[in-house]
Amino acid sequence: MTVYSSNKALINSLNDALYNGKPEQFSNLLNEALSQDASVHMCFPFETLQGPQEYYTKTFEPLLNAIPDLEKRTYILMANEANGNEWVGAGGYYTGTFKKPWLDIPPTGKQVSMRFHEFYRVKDGKVVEIQALWDIPELMIQAQSWPLSPSLGREWHVPAPATQDGLMFGDTNQNLTQETFHVVNNMLHGLLKHAEGGTKAMGLESYWHPHCSWYGPSTIGTARGIQGFRKHHQIPFLNAMPDRTTIWENGVLFAENNYVAFTAWPGMSMTLSGDGWLGIAPSDKEITMRSLDFWRCEGPLIRENWVLVDILDVYNQLGVDVFARMRELNQSRFGHYFQ
Repeated sequence: MTVYSSNKALINSLNDALYNGKPEQFSNLLNEALSQDASVHMCFPFETLQGPQEYYTKTFEPLLNAIPDLEKRTYILMANEANGNEWVGAGGYYTGTFKKPWLDIPPTGKQVSMRFHEFYRVKDGKVVEIQALWDIPELMIQAQSWPLSPSLGREWHVPAPATQDGLMFGDTNQNLTQETFHVVNNMLHGLLKHAEGGTKAMGLESYWHPHCSWYGPSTIGTARGIQGFRKHHQIPFLNAMPDRTTIWENGVLFAENNYVAFTAWPGMSMTLSGDGWLGIAPSDKEITMRSLDFWRCEGPLIRENWVLVDILDVYNQLGVDVFARMRELNQSRFGHYFQ
């Protein structure tokens, strides 16, 4: 068993405990798997937590109280080396019956889902760092409590890989891994050419399959094909923030077989100088963005791309308290939850 197989097995044991409805076992495994001084970089409003105990009590304990039958379903699990470190990437969704308020989101009494992308840095068999995004706006939308602008793309339950091969427990094909890495790495560098010659200079058709699916975060939604991606995400995004750039020194890019993963904390910086993105008025304010991604390639082209962005952190940087506005929206309908 390679070190990367061992690292995936470590994370898989954590995921399995929640899939099997064993939160106590999960808590114990978490305490064993994480170093006691591990840095856990969570999405807003949790932010940076320290060690397994704080991670569990600040995030999972309240979530389990709201969704007692919480289940974790993972559809991507991959690992490799990046920048001299060992990384594991996991993607999927949490699901269960939403019975009590969580983060003041009113319960639905029905099954809900919330996507996650979680990246783990492992050293000597212990997790020493986690970077994780949970799609909290997805839960707000299901509870009919999203208080801001609607998505341009489609909101739905984002699917697992079409080829059903995202859980990589077998041998790694090194040649395929290298080829896939280069496809996505070249595509990412191509995106930066927008400043030189607009969208044509980016050469999207050279990297993306004609039937590609871009699964964006809730509030942006899913886009189909290159034209869908451009209309429902890229054009509004670049119109509003034409100077956006990747913070390469924070970036972690690694591949396994026909999948590539990227994480950074944060991964982009930009100035909100134009109109059109998420209905936010331009403020000329400089912001950063956390984005954790998975790509699946078919040959030399990208067929699927799962993207999570810490949307709530973006609004927070711009001085918009999404939770306060959500509470105001819900006062008349669910006032008893906020008394």
